[in-house]
Amino acid sequence: MPRRVPDSNSSDEDLVRECRAGNERAWAALVEKYQRLVYAMPARFRLPPEDAADIFQSVWADLHRDLPRLEQANAIRGWLITAATRRCLLLKKRQQKLQSHTGLDSEIADPSLDVAALQAESIREQQIREAIAALPERCRAIVQMLFYEHPPRPYAEVAKLLGLAEGSIGFIRGRCLNHLKKLLLEKGL
Repeated sequence: MPRRVPDSNSSDEDLVRECRAGNERAWAALVEKYQRLVYAMPARFRLPPEDAADIFQSVWADLHRDLPRLEQANAIRGWLITAATRRCLLLKKRQQKLQSHTGLDSEIADPSLDVAALQAESIREQQIREAIAALPERCRAIVQMLFYEHPPRPYAEVAKLLGLAEGSIGFIRGRCLNHLKKLLLEKGL
């Protein structure tokens, strides 16, 4: 039986195993699966895009280095959040130190920042993305077009793109949301 080509819907265990074996497709799939999770932390710290990109690359370089020592493949999500958070905090400390030495008046420090809450929110958002990815293709497309595009697409356009009757979109949307709700409940959300 031929091995399945890993993709972003593969389990963490499969992806980590294949990455450890040197499979570049598995690495690309792992990055694709968790790229938004890693970028979420710099966004929550209100870092500019260039700093977010640096943190993103650093986190993945750290994972590449540490992947052989990662004891549990299912801990990858937490590892990525922790690594991204640490990188963000380190950058903030450096910025604060620079600010204190230069006397620049800046809003680098945010005393109301709750790192644990930011991490929990990032985990929740990743779980939602994974639940949406687990939906059947048509449901994924409907959820994406109606809830993740700004502005949401009109039912007529959704119907045309999916080859459906416009009057059926509301009903199908409801079924898809019920399916999504079930998946989220299974994840404890």
